[in-house]
Amino acid sequence: MTSILLHACCGPCATYVVRRLREQGHDVTAFWYNPNIHPFREHQRRLESMQTLAESENLPLIIAEGYDMLEYFRAVVGHEGERCPDCYRLRLARTAEVANQKGIDAFTTTLLISPYQKQDLILEIGEELGGKWGVEFHFEDFSPGFRESQRLSRELGLYHQGYCGCVYSEWERYGKVKM
Repeated sequence: MTSILLHACCGPCATYVVRRLREQGHDVTAFWYNPNIHPFREHQRRLESMQTLAESENLPLIIAEGYDMLEYFRAVVGHEGERCPDCYRLRLARTAEVANQKGIDAFTTTLLISPYQKQDLILEIGEELGGKWGVEFHFEDFSPGFRESQRLSRELGLYHQGYCGCVYSEWERYGKVKM
C-alpha cells in the first residue's frame, strides 16, 4: 500500500479522487494549501467544505498554517494571464515538501480532476518537484470522474464554488474579461 498526500483544492474535487485512490489500495491523507483562493471568506468557505468531507470520509487532513496570499501574488505578478504554472508550482511544491517531511511515499493533486486544468503541465511540474523532494508524483487523469465528483459532493451537501479560486479567474468569469 502506497501512502499518498493529496493536495486538495476543494471538497467537491476531492470526493471522487479520494475514493478512486482508496479503491486502488492507497492510504490517502489530504493536504490543504491554497493561497490562490480569494477573497479570504471564499478560502475559508472552501476549507470548511474540505473539513466536512474529511469528517464524512474519515480522511486525515493536514491544513497548512496561515494564509500565504502574498506568496501567491509574488509568484504570479507580471504574468497574470499565464498564472497557472506558477500557481501549480507553488501549491505542489508545498505538498511535495510536506510529503517528504511526513515520510509519505507519493503526492498528487485534485487539480487533475478538472477538465479546465492543464494535465501535461501539472505532470511536468509534479515530476520535477517529486525529484527535488525525493517523493514520487502520482499522476492520473482523474477528469473522467469530474461529473461523478459533482454528484457525490452534492449528495454530501458540500459548497460548490463558481470559479477556480484566484481573483483573476473570478474576474474572468464574472467580469467577462479575458486576460
